[in-house]
Amino acid sequence: MATEQRNDRMILDFERPVLELERKIDELRALATDQVDMSAEIRKLEQKARKLQKEVFSELSAQQKVQLSRHPARPYLRDYVDLLCEDFLEMHGDRSFRDDPAIVGGMARFDGREVLVLGHQKGRNTKENLHRNFGMPRPEGYRKSARLLRLASRFRRPILCFIDTPGAYPGLGAEERGQAEAIAKNLQVMASLETPIISLVIGEGGSGGALALGVADRILMLEHSIYSVISPEGCASILWRDPAKVPDAADQLKLTAEDLRELGVCDEIIPEAAGGAHRDPAKTASYIRSALKRHLKELEALAPDTLVAQRYAKFRAMGSFLESPA
Repeated sequence: MATEQRNDRMILDFERPVLELERKIDELRALATDQVDMSAEIRKLEQKARKLQKEVFSELSAQQKVQLSRHPARPYLRDYVDLLCEDFLEMHGDRSFRDDPAIVGGMARFDGREVLVLGHQKGRNTKENLHRNFGMPRPEGYRKSARLLRLASRFRRPILCFIDTPGAYPGLGAEERGQAEAIAKNLQVMASLETPIISLVIGEGGSGGALALGVADRILMLEHSIYSVISPEGCASILWRDPAKVPDAADQLKLTAEDLRELGVCDEIIPEAAGGAHRDPAKTASYIRSALKRHLKELEALAPDTLVAQRYAKFRAMGSFLESPA
């Protein structure tokens, strides 16, 4: 088993040694009194825990990063909205069918700017996940997204997209209502907007459901996030029909932030708090704030037609390669 339940949260196998040390530190603190000085032992264990954490998280495999990107305690879109923005006003509905809670969007104030915040939203428990459809949008979610994107462009408001989804919902109703067309339209709309767009992968960026919010002037990724055309589980099932091949699929897909920066897809990797974003969401949000401010400043200096032209060139250049003669 990759995880175990403890104190209402999931513990990943590679996290366990660090968390056990931290538990011992908490126990020593609880035992310490004016008469019993535990400070030396606590400092020694804290140093050991920091060293172990650095060693563990500097050598994570692709599959371990997949697990970390899906960590149930990892901050979601609304968590970052609360940490980064002011005056967030959520907007609902696609003006055609219904509202989709798996896509959250609305106007907000970031660093003194009026912006559109848009992204995928997962749930924390079974009830919330059923409401949010586990962060898997239906066509109406992408049509709501396209409506809000056009609205932001009309008023020249920068757009901040937060990507965190296993993929678009593949259910019968979603297909009947035009899932593929809704995603394609979202791609078309984003490609043509005359306003700065920054997309940030905060957790799991899966398939076209993630790409639908990824046609941006800047694509940023958190250190332990992933971005891929298919999940490792889906890839292993299709190519090998063997669930034991999931780690191999994760390696071959080149889905980590480091891989995607080398491939020219990711423009910047944003560091997370030690041990992952879920260990200190506020610290991770501070790193995100700095990166967003810097990129927005650069993009706002560009003319609208330059933004569109550079965005087009950016995506046309992806996937290019040279074929050597036989």
